[in-house]
Amino acid sequence: MSVETQKETLGFQTEVKQLLHLMIHSLYSNKEIFLRELISNASDAADKLRFEALAKPELLEGGDPLKIRLSFDKEAKTVTLEDNGIGMNREEVIAHLGTIAKSGTADFMKNLTGDQKKDSQLIGQFGVGFYSAFIVAEQVDVYSRRAGSPASEGVHWSSKGEGDFQVATIDKPERGTRIVLHLKSGEEEFADGWRLRNIVKKYSDHIALPIELPKEHYGEEKDKPAEPEWETVNRASALWTRPRSEVKDEEYQEFYKHVGHDFENPLSWSHNKVEGKLEYTSLLYVPARAPFDLYHREAPKGLKLYVQRVFIMDQADQFLPLYLRFIKGVVDSNDLSLNVSREILQKDPVIDSMKSALTKRVLDMLEKLAKDKPDDYKTFWKAFGQVLKEGPAEDFANKEKIAGLLRFASTAGDGEEQCVALADYVARLKDGQDKLYYLTGESYAQIKNSPHLEVFRKKGIEVLLLTDRIDEWLMSYLTEFDGKQFVDVARGDLDLGSLDSEEDKKAQEEIAKAKEGLIERLKGVLGEQVAEVRVSHRLTDSPAILAIGEQDLGLQMRQILEASGQKVPESKPIFEFNPGHPLIEKLDGEPDEDRFADLSHILFDQAALAAGDSLKDPASYVRRLNKLLVELSA
Repeated sequence: MSVETQKETLGFQTEVKQLLHLMIHSLYSNKEIFLRELISNASDAADKLRFEALAKPELLEGGDPLKIRLSFDKEAKTVTLEDNGIGMNREEVIAHLGTIAKSGTADFMKNLTGDQKKDSQLIGQFGVGFYSAFIVAEQVDVYSRRAGSPASEGVHWSSKGEGDFQVATIDKPERGTRIVLHLKSGEEEFADGWRLRNIVKKYSDHIALPIELPKEHYGEEKDKPAEPEWETVNRASALWTRPRSEVKDEEYQEFYKHVGHDFENPLSWSHNKVEGKLEYTSLLYVPARAPFDLYHREAPKGLKLYVQRVFIMDQADQFLPLYLRFIKGVVDSNDLSLNVSREILQKDPVIDSMKSALTKRVLDMLEKLAKDKPDDYKTFWKAFGQVLKEGPAEDFANKEKIAGLLRFASTAGDGEEQCVALADYVARLKDGQDKLYYLTGESYAQIKNSPHLEVFRKKGIEVLLLTDRIDEWLMSYLTEFDGKQFVDVARGDLDLGSLDSEEDKKAQEEIAKAKEGLIERLKGVLGEQVAEVRVSHRLTDSPAILAIGEQDLGLQMRQILEASGQKVPESKPIFEFNPGHPLIEKLDGEPDEDRFADLSHILFDQAALAAGDSLKDPASYVRRLNKLLVELSA
């Protein structure tokens, strides 16, 4: 044991303490995953060394083959995992093993409920890595030295997984990391060669690095060699380089958990080798669950990039557009140089060709999932639908293909969990309908009974109900589908085209003419609050609504801009009234101008509330309404 110097005790970051406690209790039913996580980290350490050694070959320190070694001691109740990868220096050990440097960690911790089943799913979504060791270990010791550092700069980290950890400087002749798990009472099953072999075969067979265990000797003790003989227990070849026909579904699933840092199986994957002008292999996965930091735009995203099987970088985000940032996987190219950097990737025309092809492959994979496994697609849509909605604005070339993957609620269904495809909506259009109608709003509950839908219900016309914050912005880019224009039913002067009979249109003109006097009176009272007053063709049951001008921002976009601190362009609504409603008839015959004004303002404010907007002067609305109620009860 080498002499320890510069020894200090440090406290875990608060989030680490919470996460350790929750993880140990939530993931206990699946405790063998600790080994998968530690092996995955060791594999990453070897990848990073290979990459850094491209520029600095001396980091390989003599060129021993990269490997992972797994051993155990039944008497001491320990399991040891050792790699000769990149290793860590003192600062890196403190940073990686004492803190969780992930954006959104605090938000993630708030979402934990104390319900073990739910929390285990959330923790899996967060990615726990090294800390999973404490599921089975009462104490963990880590010995590490970074490649290129002198032997005297080794570091020893030790903790019982409670409030603090110790760090000391040691001599460590060999580079890399050795982790010693001191097993808890009752976890001795893991200090067993057969058990460890089975776990490696089950979870880590795909690791493209030899995982070695001491060879088992079943004869007399005297037959055992003094030094252990090591044998490789995994296949040790890069899974994506093998023919598809030779890879089992279980192997694809376990590789996804390694590359996606996820605990759940993916919904779908696509393994493809391209030959010809460009040569590369891709293995792409659609996750079942969104990572907790999906909406943190600075969060790492992208594919693992290899060049001729040599790891180059994690999160290479140049190969897929931002709206597909949830896709995980690997791309291995023969056409890029080994010293490629992020800056070079941004300028390389080969990347543009690969990005275009990989984007199409992902969209095809999603189409297939929607067609063959609609329930799985619903799971995908719930997790990633809002991100996919960024697509039409970002990717003009694939706009129609993306539109075909979008899902909405509609007036033809029941509940906001509907997944109506645009192709299905188009198939149900009424005879003579050449427009696709939609309505946006804050929530399904708010817009399903919107007055804007009254004429559509009367005529049996289906309307899409869009309630995501991004929807109004989406529809400013998605103007048509299948050659038919989208129409916002709350915007402009509603024209139902051939769905309105000539008799209907003639009657509307006559009513508008007959109500010119009422229109002028309302304009005089509402004044600067409105852009226009007119007779409505949308209403059958409600007295009045507010329509949005053809070029004006809707409520969703105004709220998004206000929330981000941007200046919102001034706009005024159009006040439309239903000439056949008893309240409007009463208003039209009201001789008292003060009472007429009060009633008009009440109708205007009610129309604003029905549209999901807030009142500019709620106190005046309440005062007028109370005055009216007193008059009615007198």
